[in-house]
Amino acid sequence: MPTVPARTTSAPAASASASARTAPAPAASASARTPPARTASPGFSASARAASGAGSGARPVRMTVTGSTLVIAAPTSPAASAAAPARAAGRAPAPVRRARAQGPYRRLFALPGTRAFTAGNLLARLPMGMFGVSAVMMIAGQRGSYALAGAVTATGLAATALVAPWTARLVDRHGQARIALPAALIAVLGSLSLVVCVRLDAPAWTLFASYAATATTPNIGGMSRARWTHLLRGSPAAHHTAMSFEQAADELCFMLGPVLAAVLCTAVFPEAGTLTAAVLLLAGMLVFTSRRATEPPVSAAPRGGASPLRALGPLLPVFLATGVVFGSMEVASIAHLAAHGLGAASGPVLALQAAGSCAAGLVYGTLRPRGLPFCLSAMAALMALPWAAAAAGSLPALAGALLLAGMATAPTMVTAMSQVHARIPEGRLNEGMTLAVTAILTGIAAGSASAGLLVDHFGTTTAYLLPAAAAALALPAAAAGGFMRRPSDRSRVVRTASGRDRT
Repeated sequence: MPTVPARTTSAPAASASASARTAPAPAASASARTPPARTASPGFSASARAASGAGSGARPVRMTVTGSTLVIAAPTSPAASAAAPARAAGRAPAPVRRARAQGPYRRLFALPGTRAFTAGNLLARLPMGMFGVSAVMMIAGQRGSYALAGAVTATGLAATALVAPWTARLVDRHGQARIALPAALIAVLGSLSLVVCVRLDAPAWTLFASYAATATTPNIGGMSRARWTHLLRGSPAAHHTAMSFEQAADELCFMLGPVLAAVLCTAVFPEAGTLTAAVLLLAGMLVFTSRRATEPPVSAAPRGGASPLRALGPLLPVFLATGVVFGSMEVASIAHLAAHGLGAASGPVLALQAAGSCAAGLVYGTLRPRGLPFCLSAMAALMALPWAAAAAGSLPALAGALLLAGMATAPTMVTAMSQVHARIPEGRLNEGMTLAVTAILTGIAAGSASAGLLVDHFGTTTAYLLPAAAAALALPAAAAGGFMRRPSDRSRVVRTASGRDRT
């Protein structure tokens, strides 16, 4: 008798064991007939389904039962299936295009809402590099006193060191939108008051009071980092990329901000820099705070548990030393170039250091994070290059040395900030990062003053030893504080308000 043609079915439709569906072999006889092939029933066993790859994204396996034999056909790839009609028609199959893997930054900004809050963040962050230069140029230009201008900006810096941690604590307790926008508005009003007082030749004390009001400016960089931390919780690699981007954004804004302020104050009118910075701050903060979907949730006020100051106490000397590096390098470079009749080149030469740091930060975000000892050691070594170039008396060598030295700062800051994220009590992240920024600003002030003294008493070349020494001292400071553990790329320890750790 002829055998009935077998019918095939795909594995996802099968479930009872193959033995249950195989026809029993009849006794051997001349009249034995081959039973018709039957398809696998919907009750196919789970083991067969697992073997066929059903439900796991694998290609279906073709099966048939013929007599007492289970026939399994090899799976056909989608590319081969698509090419079969072309081969049948005598045409060459079209090449299969493989989707390119997205880079880390493309994946980062593919998250909903990230592009919008980053745009607002950059708008509001750019004025951070504009206010100081604009105030100095405006006051010195209208009042004819750099001493008064420097004293006013120094007062604003001291007020920021006192007020900023409290502003950040309020942001953590009540939310970014509720606190950051009113605080930014107060800062904008202080800037406008400064412009009016300078224009109307008001008493000097009004300048100090007006500029001190700008101390309420929220730490926009810290708030942006807090959003990334909230969105990327449980994804350490993406979080590392986000923190590297934030550091690169810091460098970019502090590189472009002073240049933009100087152009506005000289090419337009003396108050243009301050007014533009105020407008950018308010507009950027409005855009940033309007993106409520990415805002971290407000946690219960952590009245107990370890404070950020206590948690970061051993790490603050590292940020202080890093600030000394920034402040002393800037003053030493400006003084050295001015002493050689190249004062006009100060801006472009210093921009090279910021550009190197910005580029290194972006590249570092695509790499595996390194430990704090490695980053501090690299920074200490590279900070000695400007001193060697200054001793050689070569401007191109100094420019290249500053570019290389800048490449060490961003990875160091990213790695140090990762320690802040790992050790700050949950719900007080903005406060902790603001404390770190305050330590950096204090170091910048101390480094600028110390470098000025070295320039006056020992010359500009000797002043370049200060940033190298500060970078070298940061390494034992980190070791003494016990912050030498390499940041993990698998888990992140978060200390909650109750004092428990979780990963």
